[in-house]
Amino acid sequence: QVQLVESGGGLVQPGGSLRLSCAASGSIFSMNTMGWYRQAPGKQRELVAGITSGGTTNYVDSVKGRFTISRDNAKNTVYLQMNSLKPEDTAAYYCFLSYGVGGRNYWGQGTQVTVSS
Repeated sequence: QVQLVESGGGLVQPGGSLRLSCAASGSIFSMNTMGWYRQAPGKQRELVAGITSGGTTNYVDSVKGRFTISRDNAKNTVYLQMNSLKPEDTAAYYCFLSYGVGGRNYWGQGTQVTVSS
């Protein structure tokens, strides 16, 4: 079993920054993808960013140039540095760990990010 614990959400003004962290624990195989989804009220959950254990990253277009995903494989932890935040970034952010197609996926409980003046 794998557990994911997120931290770092909160309230920030437009243009501000936040850093999300997600630590995975339990029985973790080294080859995996970790990252973040988000879901705003009334909208579908969308993939924000992902990073493989080898360091390959992908981002949704709306956050490119503003968000940076990174990971520490030794700590099984993934980070999301969010800069130049906009009100439309307001959402619940969920960490995930995936073993790919046919494999299991694990989710964190979610952390709220609110961007408002």
